[in-house]
Amino acid sequence: MASKKPLILITNDDGISAPGIQALISVMTQIGNVIVVAPDKPQSAMGHAITINSTLYLNKLSKEGDAITQYSCSGTPVDCVKMATNEILKQKPDLCVSGINHGSNSSINVIYSGTMSAAVEAGIEGIPAIGFSLLDYNWDADFSPILSFVKKTALETLEKGLPTGVVLNVNFPKLEEKEIKGIKICRQAKAQWVEKFDKRKTPFGKEYYWLSGEFVNQDKGEDTDEWALENGYISVVPVQFDLTAHHTIQQLNTWNWNE
Repeated sequence: MASKKPLILITNDDGISAPGIQALISVMTQIGNVIVVAPDKPQSAMGHAITINSTLYLNKLSKEGDAITQYSCSGTPVDCVKMATNEILKQKPDLCVSGINHGSNSSINVIYSGTMSAAVEAGIEGIPAIGFSLLDYNWDADFSPILSFVKKTALETLEKGLPTGVVLNVNFPKLEEKEIKGIKICRQAKAQWVEKFDKRKTPFGKEYYWLSGEFVNQDKGEDTDEWALENGYISVVPVQFDLTAHHTIQQLNTWNWNE
């Protein structure tokens, strides 16, 4: 008797028409039954934002009988996951995959990432989840060199499972498949964006700003995602959404809180 195919939820933050999510769909359909719920427009750097001050809209793009069920959503990547699990699906997915993002979500970028926030939201809801990102910001980025690694990561996750409260942040260097040295399990590098604001004026004299900045890696370790990517490896960082600084609790308990 044939085993039942896993149910896989796919989302992203670049929008449902992005080449990255289309590449991800092509891989996941080889593994299981796929449902796609993704933003109807780019929602990059939305973090874990949800829509509470305006209405949300779902638009079913697929037709009856189509192999893949697809919806676009007017909200954020996290909204997409919430809508999928609460309004569309009748059962919990076996896996949620987010991406493939056009650009890096390594190091501190994970905090700002809509791609990873969608994966984290799935994890909060008890769904094993992975965020995939390619270090190529071009809309016409070539995802073909990494697809075999995407498939392997998804299959391993489905087979082995993930610890409660953990999702995977997977980043790929922009290399040909034969140039990729392998996969490294890493920690998040200590780095930050040093922001710059380009201040300008409208023809009417009103000031406005464009945000730009420089990514500064302060971490010299060779066990980080940044090191792995710079040296031709795929980085896999286990991410937890329990933000408690457990190592600080004992110290804080020595303070005179109740005196």
